[in-house]
Amino acid sequence: MKRTFAVIMALAMMLTLAACGGSYEFDGVLTVGMECAYAPYNWSQSDDSNGAVPISNVPGSYANGYDVMMAKKICEANGWELEIKMMDWDSLVPAVQSGEIDCAIAGQSMTPKRLAQVDFTDPYLYASIVCLTKADSPLASATGISQLSGRCTSQRGTIWYDTCLPQITGAEIQSAQDTAPSMLMALETGAVDFVCTDIPTAQGAILAYPDLTILNFSGSEDDFQVADEDINIGISVQKGNSLLKDAMNSVLSKMTADDFNAMLADAVAIQPIG
Repeated sequence: MKRTFAVIMALAMMLTLAACGGSYEFDGVLTVGMECAYAPYNWSQSDDSNGAVPISNVPGSYANGYDVMMAKKICEANGWELEIKMMDWDSLVPAVQSGEIDCAIAGQSMTPKRLAQVDFTDPYLYASIVCLTKADSPLASATGISQLSGRCTSQRGTIWYDTCLPQITGAEIQSAQDTAPSMLMALETGAVDFVCTDIPTAQGAILAYPDLTILNFSGSEDDFQVADEDINIGISVQKGNSLLKDAMNSVLSKMTADDFNAMLADAVAIQPIG
């Protein structure tokens, strides 16, 4: 019965798009792009434990994490099937634009640059920006960004690297890292003194690397200056695809910030360590 309902929903959606003269095709299978390497948002694992979903373009691998949990919740509410594709961070927006994927659920902040390229749903997480350093570092006692100095980095193509690190007067900004894991490894191996990231990534990082500590300056006047859209995390869809956007928002509108944080805590609790 559930399968029949999903087919009916898919046919109805395709008819609606055709009637509106749209160029979108949707067969009831939501194809979602993510890195599968960005815990606790998303990661890959070798089995389907803890509700992991197969990665369609990497046979034998499974995706899990906060983004996967959210994708499953949205699909279940709308009667859709879910397909996960592993993609490089920089390829997510182009893949949404071209229609290679229906959406990216990948911890993307809704920056003006991205909003010019794709549409976003309402936020599915609110993620403040923090720094990470070694717990035994002199920087561990910092109470604001003005007290930070030394070598630092973050992930390429993020607000953390492009906007936040340049706000630190004493920063010696190193080359951007391609992935969040490589960013954390740069800190762990001593290649840099601190990194800039968001609170979910930091929370996951200290589980994998107990020798790290979070520097959270939220509420202080000596904090990063960022707009709400820089820390609000949304789901990106192709420009003008209001049908998918509205269907997703119908699910998100029934959730609160506490709901988001509870789901995030569940993801952090099951993420792979190391």
